[in-house]
Amino acid sequence: MSERLAKLHATGNDFLVWSSRGSEPLALDIERFARAACNRHTGIGADGLILLTPGSNSADATMTLHNADGHVAEMSGNGIRCLAWVAARDGFEGDTLVVDTGSGRRVVDVARAAYGSVASATVDMGPVTFTPAEIPLDAPSAFDLTAEYHGTTYHGDAAGMGNPHLVLFVDDPATARVGQHGPHLEHDPRFPRRTNVEFVTPDGNGGMRMRVWERGVGETLSCGTGACAVAAVSHRRGLVGERVTVHVPGGELVIDVGDTIRLGGPVVHVFDVDIDPAALTDGAAT
Repeated sequence: MSERLAKLHATGNDFLVWSSRGSEPLALDIERFARAACNRHTGIGADGLILLTPGSNSADATMTLHNADGHVAEMSGNGIRCLAWVAARDGFEGDTLVVDTGSGRRVVDVARAAYGSVASATVDMGPVTFTPAEIPLDAPSAFDLTAEYHGTTYHGDAAGMGNPHLVLFVDDPATARVGQHGPHLEHDPRFPRRTNVEFVTPDGNGGMRMRVWERGVGETLSCGTGACAVAAVSHRRGLVGERVTVHVPGGELVIDVGDTIRLGGPVVHVFDVDIDPAALTDGAAT
């Protein structure tokens, strides 16, 4: 049986979105399917697979996110903006989409192009937390952490944006050993659910530059929750104001830091593809 997936990206962070459109749930091993579909060599290729299903209790939609390794992730700020594009194509006509996620209910304000599709979106990501148990982090404090690998000592803070983050300050993200050290830092034993790792520095103009190693994915061109964590950590340290532009390899994200964190940026539809999930997973080395 063929299923349609939409591929989209938000500042280079790319996702495959499957929409139920009122049909039955996918009758297969979703984790295995996510690994196969997201594989960039033997599948379609993406940082994650999103399932868009109907909402309940006044929510417009429900979002279930599987990272490229198949594991369920709590939240993606870029992913939920991609989901909003698909929801609009499916018939959602409003400007404010209410979505239930693994880290709670989120509200997405959409900006539409002249022909009605979503061109950009801003998400109220909820409040940041620096409480260790809520991140979760097994340490007395989320602040002034050190992490060491292969002779390099990193300094930074942890933060929770519905998922865990370790924000590390470096001289230059462009030369940081993200690919070499990220896999080790992701599995820092202080983070019981593993962690996303951001390598950051101020840009000299009130913004931040960032590269990211995403938990269960690897280095990506962008990470919405990571950019939010970077903005919140940097604001607490007095490095930036309440509106922060975070420069990532895939573009720019704008974050407003207040009682909650708001994340805004573009959404781009790449293509749609019809595939046989069973055939894809049967042929995948997963």
